[in-house]
Amino acid sequence: MEHLYEKLSAYGEGDIYPYHMPGHKRQGWGRLPGEWYKTDITEIDGFDNLHQAEGILRELQEAASRLYGAEESYYLVNGSTCGILAAVSCAVSFGGHILMSRNCHKSAYHAVYLRRLKPHYLYPDYLEQFGILEAVTPEQVRRGLDEAPEAEAVLVVSPTYEGRIADLSGIARVVHERGIPLIVDEAHGAHLGMAEGFPGNACQAGADLVIHSVHKTLPALTQTALLHVNGNLADRDRLRRFLHIYQTSSPSYPLMASIDNALEFVRLHGEKAFGQFRSLYGEMMERLSGCRYFRFLQGGSGRQDIGKLLISVRRTTLTGKQLYDRLLREYHLQTEMAGRDFVLAMFTINDKKEAYERMTEALLDMEKRMEADNPEGEKSGSSPFRFFPGEKSIPLAEAWEREPENVALEESAGRYAAEFVNLYPPGVPILVPGEQITREFCREIRENLKNGLTVQGIVQEGSGERLLIRAVKEDRTENR
Repeated sequence: MEHLYEKLSAYGEGDIYPYHMPGHKRQGWGRLPGEWYKTDITEIDGFDNLHQAEGILRELQEAASRLYGAEESYYLVNGSTCGILAAVSCAVSFGGHILMSRNCHKSAYHAVYLRRLKPHYLYPDYLEQFGILEAVTPEQVRRGLDEAPEAEAVLVVSPTYEGRIADLSGIARVVHERGIPLIVDEAHGAHLGMAEGFPGNACQAGADLVIHSVHKTLPALTQTALLHVNGNLADRDRLRRFLHIYQTSSPSYPLMASIDNALEFVRLHGEKAFGQFRSLYGEMMERLSGCRYFRFLQGGSGRQDIGKLLISVRRTTLTGKQLYDRLLREYHLQTEMAGRDFVLAMFTINDKKEAYERMTEALLDMEKRMEADNPEGEKSGSSPFRFFPGEKSIPLAEAWEREPENVALEESAGRYAAEFVNLYPPGVPILVPGEQITREFCREIRENLKNGLTVQGIVQEGSGERLLIRAVKEDRTENR
């Protein structure tokens, strides 16, 4: 099979002069390396068109389908965001109802806004021991559909940002009993189903629309993703229509070549690479098993992805942000994120033995120092992703369109949010436009900021003591 990265390289070394876009004309410019420009082309003869793939891009997308066990696959260069928007828009009619996990990425809420949908939420259980949300269960989906029988599709997240994996086969059976499609945001699971000892992926489990971020867990460039479709519950013509809307009309050939390259690596070397992945992870966890203060959410059971090392600090004197900072400052280890009570580190098939050894040595070294500090007991904690919406709400799209005003956080309880409030990463909204602001929410926000976490949607004035939130402007003429 011909590969895009090889074809682009050969073209870049040829003598055909480009009287076409892009404007850099395959020549280096400014301070960026000239090699970056050689393979960056537009849709010219011999290189196909992503929006009507009939040649090499069609062949590569078909190869992706075979690899993942899908019926049809699409390359995405606008990230998983594009895939989520297209999948939801395809599966649910304008103004229709959708049942979705409350811990969906903000792009799912953007689809709700753009299509004026009526969302019904699935609230995952809380894993108290680690301060994170679980994946949703088939029974929760069944109850959700009983309460929202008008739902035209179900959207769940698996793996979650912290690596929790859902029983997707069970969820697919429940959803298909109602004759509607299952959409799975599997952005963090592009590596699943590729080798023995790893959980299967959502296509293998029977999901109808599946979104993968290739760049998150496979060796591909940032912004690359895939959208897979199966069965006859999703209208494929509508799906292509929305892909044309949400996907750029000038797709990046280096990005598409990056997808090709990553999937070819898995095809050729996946068995060995994934075997090494499991082995190195197992060695690391064996060495860390004696830790008294750090606690780890063990992967490999089918419920937790081994690519996510979740380090709990509840038995220590540290906050998650303090551990995050110390790993970076003292050991030069950049982790994925800090939560209030944990740090999340990611591992992939591209990590060599050094990556596991450096993390292990750093944590063991800190454990020794904690012996001297002698932490006592276990801190009680709560999740920054616990949701506290009020009992009342107004539709998301209506709230986002109405005039907002800045309100002091301590005076906002009872008002309706006019903007998303997210912890970033991972970009899961803890408050959605139209949801009622509660006192519990205000306390959570202050606690998150106190612990050094990044909160989007809150404005800090002056020294940061005065916090403002955007609320729907009240009609003050009603009481006149």
